[in-house]
Order: sequence, then C-alpha cells, then structure tokens
Amino acid sequence: MKIEIVDDIYYVGIHDWNLRNFHGYSTHRGSTYNSYLILDEKVALIDQVKGHFTEEFIGNVREVIDPKKIDYLICNHLEGDHSQSLPAFSELASDAQIITSKRGKDGFLRMYKKDWDIKAVDEGDTINLGKRTLTFVPVPMIHWPDSMVTYCTPDNILFSNDAFGQHIARSKIFDDQNDLGKIMNEAKKYYANIVMHLSSIIARALNKITQELKLDITMICPSHGVIWRSHLDKILEKYMYWTARKTEEKVLVIFDTMWHSTEKMANAITEGIREEGVEVKVYNLTLTDNSDIIKEVLDSRGLLIGTPTLNNGIFPSVGGFLTYLKGLRPPTKIAGTFGSYGWSPRGGTEFAMEELKNARIPEVIEPLKYKFVPDPEELKNCKKWGREFAKKIKS
Repeated sequence: MKIEIVDDIYYVGIHDWNLRNFHGYSTHRGSTYNSYLILDEKVALIDQVKGHFTEEFIGNVREVIDPKKIDYLICNHLEGDHSQSLPAFSELASDAQIITSKRGKDGFLRMYKKDWDIKAVDEGDTINLGKRTLTFVPVPMIHWPDSMVTYCTPDNILFSNDAFGQHIARSKIFDDQNDLGKIMNEAKKYYANIVMHLSSIIARALNKITQELKLDITMICPSHGVIWRSHLDKILEKYMYWTARKTEEKVLVIFDTMWHSTEKMANAITEGIREEGVEVKVYNLTLTDNSDIIKEVLDSRGLLIGTPTLNNGIFPSVGGFLTYLKGLRPPTKIAGTFGSYGWSPRGGTEFAMEELKNARIPEVIEPLKYKFVPDPEELKNCKKWGREFAKKIKS
C-alpha cells in the first residue's frame, strides 16, 4: 500500500493488523511500521520494517519506484521493527548510501554482521535531495542510544521515529481521519510503557527541536501509528505535560487475591477514597493487562498495591507488575501496600513496599495488613485508611 502524504512523499509502511503483543505490551488495535519514500533529484527512503513483512514492504516501494533508483536509506533507529528488512532491501538498492547516527553505525554493523558502508551523521548534518533538504538530529535514548529524527524542508516534516508514536493500525493514516480520542489514548499508552522513564531526556530533546533549533514543524511522521498533520498542538501539549511528570488527583488501587481477602480490603479502601471525592480506578491483576494499567499510572498521584502473602513473599502477579513498574520510574508522589497473610505477618506487603521504594516513589506509607479474612471492624478501618490516603492526595 502506498499513500502520497504530500507531493512526492509517500507512505510505504506496513499495517500489522493482528499484532496483540509487543514485548509484553498489549496492542489491542494492532500496530504499524511506518516508512516514507521521498522522490526528488535524489531519492530517499526513511526507515525500514519488521523482518517478516519484508516482501510486502518491497512491494509497496515498487508501487512508487524501482528500489534500484533509491540513493539514500535513512535509518533513524536500530530496533528490529524499524530495521529488520534492511539486509534484503539493501541488496535491491545496492548503490544506496545507508545513513544513521554515529551510535547507530556501530549498532547496525554489530546486529546485522554486514560489510555495509554506512555514513554516520551528527546534529545539523544535511543531505540535499534537490528541491528538498534533510537535516539530522540525534535524540539518544528516545528510546535507544542510536535514535535520531530527520527533518525535511521546505515541507517542514519531522520524521520522528518512535517519538509521538502509537501502537494502532488504521486504514486511514492521518490524525484528522480518525477518532482523536482513541489516537490520543494510544499515544498516552505508548508514552507510558515505552518512554515514561526517559521523560527528562525527552523534555530536553523537545526543547532542542522547538526552541534551540527552532524547527518549524507542520507535520509529524512517526514510525508507529497515524501521521500528525492537524492536531500537532495537542500531541505536543501532551508530551510537554507528560515530560513534566505532572499528576492528577487520582489513585489507582491495584491488587490480586487468593481467597478474596485482599479483594475485600481493596473494595473497602476504594470506598474510602471515593468518599473523599478523589478519583479512583481499581484493577485486578489477574483480569487486567499490565500495560493498560501503566497508561493510567502516567498521571496518577497515588498508587495502592494489594497483595496476599504467598511463600513468605509477594503474590507472583503483583511481583511481576512491580518489576515492570519499577523500570518505568513513575511520576507517582505517594504509594502504599495492603493485603492479607496467613501465619507470618511479615511477607508480601513488606516486599511490595520495598519495590515501591525502589521505583523512586517519594513517599511510601506503612502497609495495612490483616490475618486470614478481615472482619467487619477491620474493613471499616480499611475504608478509613482509604480516606486518609485520599486526604494525602488532595494535600
């Protein structure tokens, strides 16, 4: 499939309609591996696709031009979903110059074990295609060390690779052709699960692109999801908000349960939070995907983690979630743990508390725990505990 996005610039990417898991990240709406072909006096192809789509990808390019006529293969990022088709494609475009960042060059040669003559570019380096000029800006750790973006003038298009992306497959590829709420929801999930822990780095990169380099951007072409042409202000505003690590007056109650004791505690705590007028969302880890919860973590001020004690430790699903959470360094301001236990009072809740501290959450309160099944008086105390936690959120 080819789609002309402006005169002589084509979308030639791949729609992965049935992708439902991307490195443990649930992709309920599939995804895309976007690639862009620029026709000028010189021809450039920006980014590649996941390996098992190579044949389809080559077919998309051939709908526009013979791959042998391509002069430049621009590789903004090394990760496989943006590069695995390169070995086969580079054989077809045998005279094309491969271009990537300095750190990308070492990575490509190491990953693919090819004797490629790769040109490494630095910030501000340019290539003149004729009517158009490509300018390269490395953005290391958004989200790999090799990552860079490519800016095309006079069209003022930013080929942003993973930045501003969304895991969503839609037959219509522009933001204004789709339900903006769904697109923004997927952009939030993408940010939370892939780059939340890199927020300070992204903030500096945004400042460089918009303030220092003063790039006039009229379209953003990411490597996943839809192209931003009408709602650039909205996605840029959201990225500014997310990178600032701002939170809302919201609490997530996240738990799993064995014999429903921890669940009863979760319900009572939730009721207490609601009574204080604070927004609360409740997730049972057996029934909810981790990456869907992490999307809500992105702007939640408080987290409460419920775990029964199993084998003197954290319940496995809770432990797995906390491991995932810890690596993403959430902007959460305050957290706590609760749960039931059998014969040893020190167990799951204490281990969960340590994991929350390891996630660099500034304030982690002491656990609330009850032996076996909480009685009515203890459930009243759970509700009170929830109210007190909500007051902390409001303060």
